[in-house]
Amino acid sequence: MLTSSVQYTGSLRTLAVHLQSGKEIVTDAPKDNHGLGEAFSPTDLTATSLACCMISIMGIVAKKDNMTPPDSAKADVLKVMYTEPRRIGEIHVTITMPALNYSEKEKKIYENAAHTCPVAKSLHPDIKQVIIFIWP
Repeated sequence: MLTSSVQYTGSLRTLAVHLQSGKEIVTDAPKDNHGLGEAFSPTDLTATSLACCMISIMGIVAKKDNMTPPDSAKADVLKVMYTEPRRIGEIHVTITMPALNYSEKEKKIYENAAHTCPVAKSLHPDIKQVIIFIWP
């Protein structure tokens, strides 16, 4: 079964449709690459996908292992572009966990889950992943 369908809509924009749910994502080329920067760029989505995957996997681990869930965990993402060739050079993700009483064991399990999520393991090793956890 296909995952998505992507259509070029002109003016350096695309419309991606998730075929199972019908949800849509619009992308726009960034201002520094001839676009208007009015939506996520494809490389923004790549960086953001890393954070989404990390938090999702943490939720799966919590459910599977009956741990304190990471409800309301938040990730801030910084994508750093390199030139020649133009590519994502670094992705910085800062995950702020909710102020709950996580044990040291749970903290280690969550951090390991984040670092080994499918997106983290799928990115090229030349992309520097800087992951910081904030435990209130």
